[in-house]
Amino acid sequence: MNIKATIIDKVGLLRTITRLAHEIIERNKGSQNIVLIGMRTRGEFIGRRIYEKIKEIDGSQPDFGVLDVTLYRDDFRTRLKQPEVSVTDISFDINEKDVVLIDDVLYTGRTVRAALDAIMDLGRPSSVQFCVLVDRGHREMPITADFVGKNIPTSINEEVKVRLTEIDEEDAIYLIDSPNKNSEN
Repeated sequence: MNIKATIIDKVGLLRTITRLAHEIIERNKGSQNIVLIGMRTRGEFIGRRIYEKIKEIDGSQPDFGVLDVTLYRDDFRTRLKQPEVSVTDISFDINEKDVVLIDDVLYTGRTVRAALDAIMDLGRPSSVQFCVLVDRGHREMPITADFVGKNIPTSINEEVKVRLTEIDEEDAIYLIDSPNKNSEN
């Protein structure tokens, strides 16, 4: 990994998660009707951190689930020889709820489009809001995030790498030289 810049360190990530939790609570006038859904893999861990922060701030416990969109992606047959499918874990009703979908990096918008298809198969929410830790630009779909931790404009030859202690043994966001021009984010 050729690191060009450290965008956010451990302390900055904590501040960003706290700010995103506050923004979600404020926009929804509390957390009584929201459900949080983290997208596998890093979106799940970011979502859990936002969930814990909302509990701390608002004193409530919104439902939290995890969504795997592998089979909903429009490119899973062409890009992956053997798709790695994980389990979606949403054991609550999303009908008439304000769903907050959470992911790590927004790039082309294709993963979010797949997530919207998956959500609609689960029910009919009042709204779907999208929270992302990093928006790096280069959209291929008309997708935008409602809550953004950090906007990091990138060139097509750069990539944003989110590292989380749960799976990477550190909390940081790096700007790196992309090993190839077809990143999956």
